[in-house]
Amino acid sequence: MNTTKKIASALISVFDKNGLEPIVKALHQNNVTIYSTGGTETFIKDLGIPVVAVEDITAFPEILGGRVKTLHPKIFGGILNRQDHAGDVEQMKEFNIPQIDLVIVDLYPFEKTVASGASEQDIIEKIDIGGISLIRAAAKNFKDTVIVPSVEQYAPFLNFYTENNGATTLENRKLLASRAFNVSSHYDSAIFNYFNQVFEEPVLKISEQNGNVLRYGENPHQKGFFYGDFDKMFTKVHGKELSYNNLLDVDAAVNLMNEFKGDNPTFAILKHNNACGLATRNTMKEAYLDALAGDPTSAFGGVLIANGKIDVATANEINQLFCEVVIAPAYDQEAIDILEEKKNRIILIQNEVELPQTTVRTCLNGVLVQDKDNVTDSKEHLKTVTTAVPTAEEIEDLLFASKICKHTKSNTIVFAKNKQLCASGTGQTSRVDALRHAIEKATSFEFDLTGAVMASDAFFPFPDCVEIANKAGITAVIQPGGSIKDELSINYCNDNNMAMVFTGIRHFKH
Repeated sequence: MNTTKKIASALISVFDKNGLEPIVKALHQNNVTIYSTGGTETFIKDLGIPVVAVEDITAFPEILGGRVKTLHPKIFGGILNRQDHAGDVEQMKEFNIPQIDLVIVDLYPFEKTVASGASEQDIIEKIDIGGISLIRAAAKNFKDTVIVPSVEQYAPFLNFYTENNGATTLENRKLLASRAFNVSSHYDSAIFNYFNQVFEEPVLKISEQNGNVLRYGENPHQKGFFYGDFDKMFTKVHGKELSYNNLLDVDAAVNLMNEFKGDNPTFAILKHNNACGLATRNTMKEAYLDALAGDPTSAFGGVLIANGKIDVATANEINQLFCEVVIAPAYDQEAIDILEEKKNRIILIQNEVELPQTTVRTCLNGVLVQDKDNVTDSKEHLKTVTTAVPTAEEIEDLLFASKICKHTKSNTIVFAKNKQLCASGTGQTSRVDALRHAIEKATSFEFDLTGAVMASDAFFPFPDCVEIANKAGITAVIQPGGSIKDELSINYCNDNNMAMVFTGIRHFKH
């Protein structure tokens, strides 16, 4: 059975006409009858190519300001008829319905209109009705009908159309049908999500058009993909392709550094999604060196991020470290030249992009969705619960430590002093283990914890943590509070001249 079909007729109704001209000319050269409407019809006429108005087939004009143009049995019959079905063939003759072999559509730009900040009325008018119906009809009947569902498919269609001398194969048609349903489902998801911003039905619709195949997932035996517009968020200056794990670390780095946007020069080093070093200083070089001092061992192979421009002095220091990724909003050109000396080092310029306000992850046989933790602890949140009141310097360090703690895997304890991360205990099964791990790390890197502060992502159920911290030299503590035994920790702090503040906000990160 020969499934290759010559195209004898085409319906073209598109919004974006870029790249349409060579298709129209190729169809004309192959003696294809072209049907069209509105602005597309005018476009084709201006090329000097004959075109039949849809209303000449339907004997019915466009109505409702162009809202209804192609929605007619003579159009959809021409698209949906099964050419090997005797009943369909008979009805095509009975009602004088013209065969339509090819449908080319480009939908109204709904998402772009929403993104532009247009009025609700303008947005509603960009909900395509006829176009989406044409796409679905032609895709459903792919055995006999060719569908070109968007401007992105103009070039692929033209390639195999010319290669096959004006014909298409069943494989061609089925491929385009698959792409057509991708276009239509994405379009409908975008419309629903626009309306659901107001009504917030508990329904999840995610549709991402931009997909990239990664080298592999977390491990080489796992497939990996990234769906999103990476190029919108970053300008990649240099280095190898980012891996699945790189992207997770970059995401963690960006979210952490957003807490320090607009602050004095701040530099962070992350490993496995957790900060192993972070400092705020007067210069970026000082911030980097003190971040590195927090854990120079873990920094090897890490992801580095700055909240400001990386200059030559900082780049010279970074260049002495093996690191996977460097991220900053700007660089001196000479700094880039220095960092490019390592051929695989990934250098990213971070652009200003609005990040999603929800987090999504698979769970069991479904999906978990939640609001992003957008609360950053501030002075207004603090409630001093001890007799001792933290000094102004301690408050600055407590808030500094809290920001890091929020972005560190639970259970976590963070030590900070003079706006420098001294150590953290991350991802432990008990808070006491996290605390002891942090003390051990601080000691191993010769940090003096006398006068340092401690942050915890959740409350202390017993006073053991503040007792251990006190003996290590900690003088002030920040935690959410809320334990039925809070008084035990408060009493210990009062008896030992420690200051403690409650925020009332927990920052678990599972």
